[in-house]
Amino acid sequence: MQHDTHIQNLLKKFILNQCSKEEVDQVVQYIQELTDSSGIPSVEEVLVILDKKPVLNELDVIRIQNKILATSQESKSTFRIKSYFIKYAAAAVLVGALTTAYFLKDVNSDKPIPTAPVVVKENVLEPGSNKATLTLANGSQVALVNGASLQTQNAKSNGEEIVYNAKEANPAEITYNYLTIPRGGKFVIKLSDGTQVWLNSETKLKFPVAFIEGQTRKVELVYGEAYFEVSPSTKHKGAHFKVLTNKQEVDVIGTEFNIKAYKDETTIYTTLVEGKVDVNIGKVKQRLVPNQQLSLNSLTNNSVLKNVDVYNEISWKEGVFSFEKITLKDMTKVLSRWYDFDFVFKNKAIENEVFDGVLRKNQTLDEILKSIKYFKIIKNYEIKDKQVILE
Repeated sequence: MQHDTHIQNLLKKFILNQCSKEEVDQVVQYIQELTDSSGIPSVEEVLVILDKKPVLNELDVIRIQNKILATSQESKSTFRIKSYFIKYAAAAVLVGALTTAYFLKDVNSDKPIPTAPVVVKENVLEPGSNKATLTLANGSQVALVNGASLQTQNAKSNGEEIVYNAKEANPAEITYNYLTIPRGGKFVIKLSDGTQVWLNSETKLKFPVAFIEGQTRKVELVYGEAYFEVSPSTKHKGAHFKVLTNKQEVDVIGTEFNIKAYKDETTIYTTLVEGKVDVNIGKVKQRLVPNQQLSLNSLTNNSVLKNVDVYNEISWKEGVFSFEKITLKDMTKVLSRWYDFDFVFKNKAIENEVFDGVLRKNQTLDEILKSIKYFKIIKNYEIKDKQVILE
């Protein structure tokens, strides 16, 4: 109990920028050791604390953000990927709260900052949600939406995930279903073999209703982005798992990996988190080990293998945008898929401005744009119909 009180007092001092260097280190260590987010103050709690005390200035916010992210970055090499997801999420929540509080007040006074952007109130600025379209073998389509349940002969859904019946099958022929995620959507599917797949916005997956026992299990990522947690071949009489895309084939034994293959991008990215995969490009085979990413140019078939920060590549499934030295043009592609808005650059020169930071996917589009503006990446923005005009 005494430890909890000490931590809570430290967090309050941290939020108010009253910590010594040693105390800041304690706070960062506490965040890194969390197994859930219950010990982190909510945005509302942070705002209550800041309302009673002098607000942080810009340098304070940036210093705290950099301290958390830099320290977390240093620790990543010593922990498995899953063990530090919560650390980044906690840091994002805390930094997000601090930054939000800074937006609400002038750094030198208690007067609210005048609202600069022109925002049309009737626009839907909310973040994406669970939604998908299931296409059955006979071509009929079923809408899957958050909060709505569905039961078919082969699967059931709670509106967030669709689960196919686990069964050993030897059908005369394989029948396929498709799961299509629109812009502004996300969904999870558990295949009949126990493999779990997280599907990002603007994604389409083709998969068998049931796999044939002992034969290679094949699915196709028609387009988009998906994170696979594959049921190991040892549970399926040695049967491998393969993911097909337009230009490559990923041969899996039992592993976790991410594939990004969007229609409007010429590069296909395969990122390995655990286990091992072989990426086959024509007659060329490339073995990946954890923390490696293979980039394939779909126009030239040239590929590049490199080590990457895995978290930045797969944070989307954990509800976080983790951008590392990304241009504003590429960043808006990601945002447009999640918020279902198109971005227009009034000033083309800012397309190559670079953003580096962590944002929460549950923020409204307006909050995200304020963050970008706050860090002086853009001067202003306007939301008009289904477009965001940046300048």
